[in-house]
Amino acid sequence: MADWALQQGHGVRFDWGPAGAERLAPECACLVVVDVLSFTTAVEVAVEAGTRVFPYAWRDASAASFAAERDAELAVGRRASGPAAPWSLSPAALRRAPFAPRLVLPSPNGSAIAAAAAPGSVVVAASLRNAEAVGRWLAGAGFGTQDRPVAVIAAGERWPEGALRPALEDLLGAGAVISAVGAGACSPEASAAAGAYASTSDVAAAVHDCASGRELAAGGFAEDVAVAVELGVSEVVPVLGEGGGFGAAA
Repeated sequence: MADWALQQGHGVRFDWGPAGAERLAPECACLVVVDVLSFTTAVEVAVEAGTRVFPYAWRDASAASFAAERDAELAVGRRASGPAAPWSLSPAALRRAPFAPRLVLPSPNGSAIAAAAAPGSVVVAASLRNAEAVGRWLAGAGFGTQDRPVAVIAAGERWPEGALRPALEDLLGAGAVISAVGAGACSPEASAAAGAYASTSDVAAAVHDCASGRELAAGGFAEDVAVAVELGVSEVVPVLGEGGGFGAAA
């Protein structure tokens, strides 16, 4: 990869989607995944409740085998959730579901970004609920410097034909994390994301009214948006552990 694409020389870097993660991650000591509506919000809600969350890249029959191998419950898609399958990608549904010590959460986008991390690097799940806590934890752990750079990746959504759709909620979530880390070592891309967050006077209203928020509300999942915009309510920092599951950082 050409040097110009890597934001070299900066301790805090920012890009979009799995492709952006694949480019930045090999040179970064930490990868932060931001998928506000709603993979990383669901991860935070579950980890806050004490669940260990295993990301998985495919929503097919192989997910059940993956869950069985880990003695974990399997989350289903939002619309497939019900009494027989109470765990889903919906953060609101996860709050109501019975406690599961271990949960597999299929999410092609979020899982692909997490999987892009370089061997030995740290992977963190961030949302608007825990962005400040994640930023403080990163700074306290020494990430965000030229020696230990961090890549903050906004997941974005997908257009029907499969192309990446940059999503406002993920830009704001990433900007919130970057702002909390500190702007001193930021690349121009990371500084712009932080600036977008700082200049949005009502983040919750913006997420409710943006394309992704309207899409969820139209589909009957406005409660998921409401959970996602509970700004700064969580001190939990989900970190991907050796077994491939997210658990709370010490």
